[in-house]
Amino acid sequence: MNNYPLASSTWNEKEINAIHAVIAKDMFTMGEKVAEFEHDFAQYIGGEYCVMVNSGSSANLLGIAALFYRKINSLKPGDEVIVPAVSWSTTYTPLHQYGLKLKFVDIDLQTLNYDLDALESAVSDKTRLIVAVNLLGNPNNFDQITHIVAHRNIIIFEDNCESMGAEYKDKKAGGFGIIGTFSTFYSHHIATMEGGMLVTDDEEIYHILCSIRSHGWTRNLPKINKISNKTDDPFEESFKFVLPGYNLRPIEMSGAIGIEQLKKLPFFLQKRRDNAAYFKQLFTESNDFFIQQEIENSSWFGFSLIIKPESLLKRKDVIRKLQQNAIECRPIVSGNFTKNKVMKYFDYEIHDKLNNADYLHSHGFFVGNHHIDISEQIHYLHDVLSS
Repeated sequence: MNNYPLASSTWNEKEINAIHAVIAKDMFTMGEKVAEFEHDFAQYIGGEYCVMVNSGSSANLLGIAALFYRKINSLKPGDEVIVPAVSWSTTYTPLHQYGLKLKFVDIDLQTLNYDLDALESAVSDKTRLIVAVNLLGNPNNFDQITHIVAHRNIIIFEDNCESMGAEYKDKKAGGFGIIGTFSTFYSHHIATMEGGMLVTDDEEIYHILCSIRSHGWTRNLPKINKISNKTDDPFEESFKFVLPGYNLRPIEMSGAIGIEQLKKLPFFLQKRRDNAAYFKQLFTESNDFFIQQEIENSSWFGFSLIIKPESLLKRKDVIRKLQQNAIECRPIVSGNFTKNKVMKYFDYEIHDKLNNADYLHSHGFFVGNHHIDISEQIHYLHDVLSS
């Protein structure tokens, strides 16, 4: 590793051989390897069904769309959805695209997930959906979120794109909502070129996802399904459209790579957690920085650092120092997303104040974690910041 990069490749000859095997078959569109990876991934998460798409962003779009096409308890334009103020742009964009009203809620400065008191006070009679984003590998407190929505007609949608392999009460993150979404982008826990996954236990939602992933047609549906009276005639079913759809399909090579990456994931996670243990050893007692506090068993996407109010450090000076020493760093996801100009297009409100998100926005940054031992890089980071 060259000093301290943000991410590194997780591939070796296993992935290269998987690509060559697909090339040898001369069939590159979504096929048996994608289906095999979907099966394996559902088993890993502990869900009934899995659908692979071409990115985690597409997974969020497809998942939100599916909730509008259910026969019972479907979402409607104008419904209120609660979101955390800190997340990635494509957590929010599908909500806007489907006409939902976003209510932004503050985050907890320690965990970087929802401020649970703020979340509870934000829930109203109009709330139909809560998007639970597990940030930088950290699962939410799903006991408390479940308590907040108890006896209410509120759906939980789980954006787990940064937290594959995280666990809460021995259950995999991404398995707590009606749908959980995942990303397999290069810098994430496993990498399939580009890619994303959706996991659900709801058979109707699964069938909707299979249809709208591929144009809204019936071709990829089983004969007996929840959305179409499908015939036995493949010609008739080849171009029969039942839902407004997209083309968000992955390529067959991504499925083949995913099969190999998933086998390695337990090892990758152990290395990330070992790195995190060393990071916490060096930074937990820091006079200058808050670090992310783990809820149950994080998969440690990266390491966040937020300058403490009593510190004399200025973020611009810290970032300059890191850049001068070839330590890659980024803002903590989007910072406070409501500060972006794209907000002028959204129908939204801000619940109470976003004090913690504001503070993180101007005082926080994160550095990468990796699937290999980076204790030397973490020590180097500590030396640079201590200087």
